Amino acid sequence: MGEEKKPGWKTVPIGGILLEPGSATKYKTGDWRAFRPVIDTNKCVNCLICWIYCPDGAIKRLEKHVTVDLDYCKGCGICANECPVKAITMIEEKR
Repeated sequence: MGEEKKPGWKTVPIGGILLEPGSATKYKTGDWRAFRPVIDTNKCVNCLICWIYCPDGAIKRLEKHVTVDLDYCKGCGICANECPVKAITMIEEKR
């Protein structure tokens, strides 16, 4: 049994190439999520801290509170951690 030669760094194709600018909305990344943010609209004071901190732009502004676009939320929990009134709870996804 011979040892198989693996490709070196010079022969591996370059990854992470954006073939089309502005294409992030085409790739729904919400199915990566293990935990889902749930917003208690009675507690939410619409301060938009969660909207500012969300790295994926998944928090959507509404008139009186915010909502989460679950097609793009990866469930990182930053919104829940930063919420000053603890209106966001992370719950485990059930599949």
